[in-house]
Amino acid sequence: MAEIAPAIMGRVFPAEIAIDAREIERRKAFLEFREEDAEALKSLNEIAQTYAEPVIEDFYRHILAFEETRAFFGDPKRLERVKRLQKEYFLRLTQGDYTADYVANRLRIGTVHEQINLDPKWYLGAYNFYLRAVGSRLQEKFACEPNKAFASLLSMMKLVFLDIGLALDTYFFAREATMRKQQEAIRELSTPVLQIRERLLLLPIIGVIDTHRARLITENLLQAIRSNRAKVVVMDVTGVVTIDSRVANHLLQSVAAARLMGATVIVTGLSSEVAQALVQLGIDLSRVSTVGDLQGGIEEAERVLGLRVLASDTDHSPARPG
Repeated sequence: MAEIAPAIMGRVFPAEIAIDAREIERRKAFLEFREEDAEALKSLNEIAQTYAEPVIEDFYRHILAFEETRAFFGDPKRLERVKRLQKEYFLRLTQGDYTADYVANRLRIGTVHEQINLDPKWYLGAYNFYLRAVGSRLQEKFACEPNKAFASLLSMMKLVFLDIGLALDTYFFAREATMRKQQEAIRELSTPVLQIRERLLLLPIIGVIDTHRARLITENLLQAIRSNRAKVVVMDVTGVVTIDSRVANHLLQSVAAARLMGATVIVTGLSSEVAQALVQLGIDLSRVSTVGDLQGGIEEAERVLGLRVLASDTDHSPARPG
């Protein structure tokens, strides 16, 4: 069987969340869910048809009794629709064939829960109610066969825990994916490339630089050089407190890559601590243009561009020669 990577609710799950036939069987084996369990559940389908409605009604009566979970069902029409879907889910537990299609259906559940911001504690608590309700019904049905009632409940529990594992896979993966996107957005905002004037860019770097962020800085810088047809970039590192050899070498590679694209990079704001650290690390800065502060770096950039600064008490704007 091919990997299951369903497109659900506008999202496509990548290979990391895909569940193949071997993985399904491994999970069943760990839960000791065997063929006899599947057969036991299938034998309950006719019984489930009779108690599905009251179990679902009891379930949502319980859900609506708590403010935190009642908030998800303010619309009566939505509540009725969800009840219908819940009944379908409930009956599916006793219809057999717990393979690819079954797993794909269960993978949807975690995504839906993540999208409506349902906390896992309520999700797991709901399953607790489910199992207790089903257990009571089975006890009533098999009052003269308590061992059969208990065995049937155990089979149900195995399948339910398979469902929980699948749902939580997608639930937490979706949540982590959202967090990764947020972190990427934060990193991008923390490394903006600003256009000061035509052909001149400013790249202010603030905070801690790790390898991932250094790579992102390079990507943003080269894209900005290309899109703005920049000739000079002022890379200001005044806000950088520490730097290691790996990050330093990565930034030097950024400077070299910018040079290949026809842009000169001027580094400004090196603190004495960072400068000493670079020397101790043996980083070769001989091919890097450095200036003490940002103001001096911009003036040097304007000189490289062939601009001259007209200094006066009221006007410090650059002008072209002539």
